[in-house]
Amino acid sequence: MRSVTASSLKSLQYLHLYDRRQDSSHFDKMAAAFFTYAQCVIKADGTVNKEGPQKLQQIRKLIYGDQEQVSASEEKKEARKTVRIAEQEQEETLEEVMESINGLIGMVKVKQQIATFVNVIKVHSERERRGLPVTPFSKHAVFYGPPGTGKTTIARYLGRVYKCLGLLQKGHMVETDRAGLVAGYVGQTAIQVDEVVTEALDGVLFIDEAYSLSPRGAGKDFGQEAIDTLLKRMEDYRDRLVVIVAGYPDEMNDFIHSNPGLQSRFSRYFYFDHYTPEELLRIFDIFASNASFNLTAPARRELLAIMSLFYKKRDKGFGNGRFVRNLFEKTVEKQANRISSITPLTDQILCSITKHDIPTREDFHH
Repeated sequence: MRSVTASSLKSLQYLHLYDRRQDSSHFDKMAAAFFTYAQCVIKADGTVNKEGPQKLQQIRKLIYGDQEQVSASEEKKEARKTVRIAEQEQEETLEEVMESINGLIGMVKVKQQIATFVNVIKVHSERERRGLPVTPFSKHAVFYGPPGTGKTTIARYLGRVYKCLGLLQKGHMVETDRAGLVAGYVGQTAIQVDEVVTEALDGVLFIDEAYSLSPRGAGKDFGQEAIDTLLKRMEDYRDRLVVIVAGYPDEMNDFIHSNPGLQSRFSRYFYFDHYTPEELLRIFDIFASNASFNLTAPARRELLAIMSLFYKKRDKGFGNGRFVRNLFEKTVEKQANRISSITPLTDQILCSITKHDIPTREDFHH
């Protein structure tokens, strides 16, 4: 039965991966529907027994707990697949893309930087059209900041901005990291980098935790071969490839300044700050809305309090959006425990999140 269950849940795992690439919320909606259906089935005969809550917990774990248990090879394969948004969706205007960017939660300075860059490109293009001298500019960028702050999302949007401006033909994004670029044998790394670059041509290559390509104290490392090959390809395809590197501020600063070739090619920096507690609450609202949950006023106050607590104690590894997803999943678990013995289960009960469902600080230490 276990193997059958794993097979039947594979589509949910792929849906979760798809959401991570597209910044969509199909997994949340589908998982909530599955869990609601399971609750209805278990309660269908109108009886309550001690096995009901236990079964719901098992189902809950199968639906939500397995979403990250994709094999490393499968994850690597998925991470290197091209997310061809521009080819899958209808043609969009620059105004439409900018409206989507401005609709994102937080990131005020990043939005301003993108708007300024768009204006620079417009003026540059007009001067070029009139035969006036133009100043060279770099399309490559460094995204630095803590995790879960929207770097991947903005990289994807930036590719679409570049397409609308005529700087890229497709504007899609390929996401990778050290594992996707560095091989374990001499001569294989360059081949691996070339494969990823080929996928990203006419779009954006987004390298997360790029500093891991040049780890401190690593001595002779194949990461340097990856950097050298990447720099060569950036020059070879200067009109067809945009590279965005991302990671923690200090590590990214050391990484860029460790190599003159990197310094000369990356001159555009975007800083992504931590989300405020109020912004984290707005992100939670999106998760809840996508799964058809409604928060009571006391629940919202309790939620803001726990978010403020973790925000005050944050370090550079504070998960931001990832923290909110984790908080949401723990909230759904607590809600399931609270209502699993209630009969009958109404839609209002199933969709209501109360103060008692909000995790405490202790819930994160289990």
